Amino acid sequence: MQLTVLGCGDAFGAGSRLQTSFYVRSASTTFLIDCGATTLIGMRRLGLAPNDIDTVFVSHLHGDHFSGLPWLFIDAKYVSRRTRPLVVAGPKSIEARFVALAEALYPGSLDGERDFDLVFVEYEERKPLDIAGVTVTPFEVHHPSSAPPYALRFGIEDKVLSFTGDTGWVEALTEVARDADLFITECFQYDLKMPMHLDYKTIDANYDRLAARRVLLTHMGEEMLAACSRVDPVRFEIAEDGMTIDL
Repeated sequence: MQLTVLGCGDAFGAGSRLQTSFYVRSASTTFLIDCGATTLIGMRRLGLAPNDIDTVFVSHLHGDHFSGLPWLFIDAKYVSRRTRPLVVAGPKSIEARFVALAEALYPGSLDGERDFDLVFVEYEERKPLDIAGVTVTPFEVHHPSSAPPYALRFGIEDKVLSFTGDTGWVEALTEVARDADLFITECFQYDLKMPMHLDYKTIDANYDRLAARRVLLTHMGEEMLAACSRVDPVRFEIAEDGMTIDL
């Protein structure tokens, strides 16, 4: 299984990084974790085909994590000429939010015929969901976004991949991360504690409790990017747009 970082930036373009999206390819399926506005740009830069994607898993309904969906949709309809279903899994109201966003950005784009089905599935707290060979379990976290925000724990073949989404520290993260082959954690700040975002000092203080095999820091703001030289390289890896990780 291989994970490619399409974008690891925050909502403000810190470090000129693209918005959050991870592209995961296994022997049986290909999927996205989050789909920020720049996701299609990231895929084009790396030569990755949108039609290879089976599923998009959305952690929460902030624009830098789901607003790339309309671009993915119009590419599927007009450019890539998709013919097989695309499944989007996300928090409650994910379909309504997509429809409102698509209509605002491209009025009428949802009208007319298309050659593929667009299927929406909503998460239920801590209830495993099986889609296209992936089992995802959502854990509610703290990041107000008009619908429940989730950290996501994926089981793919014999691997476990976990992602915090955006959140302040919550105890559920120890369950999300435990024994994961890769735990991706947002790390917006270096030492400034915020109720809705994580900081490096908090993550580092809880490193042993997380008990993941590898930890990747992402979604870094300017302060955190300036402090990257102080990150423990034995414990943590730092995400970069375009990097790949084999699991």
